[in-house]
Amino acid sequence: MELQERGAIVTGAGTGVGRATALRLAERGCHVAVNYSRSQQEAEQVAAEARQHGVRAMALRADVSQDADCRALVQAALAEFGRLDVLVNNAGTTDFIPHANLEDVKDEHWERILGTNLKGPFQCARAARDALQAHGGGQVVNVSSVAGVYGIGSSIPYCCSKAALNTLTVTLARVLGPAVQVNAVAPGFIDGSWLRGGLGPAFDAVKSAMQDRSLLGKVCTPEDVRDAIFGFLEGSALVTGQVLVVDGGAGISS
Repeated sequence: MELQERGAIVTGAGTGVGRATALRLAERGCHVAVNYSRSQQEAEQVAAEARQHGVRAMALRADVSQDADCRALVQAALAEFGRLDVLVNNAGTTDFIPHANLEDVKDEHWERILGTNLKGPFQCARAARDALQAHGGGQVVNVSSVAGVYGIGSSIPYCCSKAALNTLTVTLARVLGPAVQVNAVAPGFIDGSWLRGGLGPAFDAVKSAMQDRSLLGKVCTPEDVRDAIFGFLEGSALVTGQVLVVDGGAGISS
């Protein structure tokens, strides 16, 4: 896809993968809506940095688990850019609950995690459907996780949410084609503030263990995941309904 003068929404774009993706879009000349739920200051900083590349960019608050917020987000981006060509569903959440602790998993964990990680991408894609199809060549990239491929990760609800997101990617590819490609990236361990906060004192030990498992000897950075996203955005026009694992080969190591 040629990104110059196109319009994009990146959800959860105040930090991490979302931030890196929004700024790369701006570097490519794409106008970008920087969505956030809680990280307003960070999102506004990302939008300000994006505007330094000569594009239009704005920070827009929306809780993607709420359909009305998703529709308002899309309408605000369309009002500013006049078109929408790219949707990166990056917003995500989890709770860190050992898988064996089944009794610790409550209804509120399922509702919050599925609301953001699964309903959110569906609702954003639904809200953006007409705009993405209007000019042809639209792209949706969902940020999934190896948790949805291998059943590992922060909690069982999180694993299930990402597995369902992988299936949603395939079904949306069928529904939105041929005008829109829909793909997903599934990162492994990401060296960033999200996991550092969630794992706390265990972060360094877990990171070291994942590096040892990786066939390439390293874990992901937000920039690695961003580059995988752009492999879809700027790559073949004949790739859709695919889930790309980005984990240095850790998931297939013996």
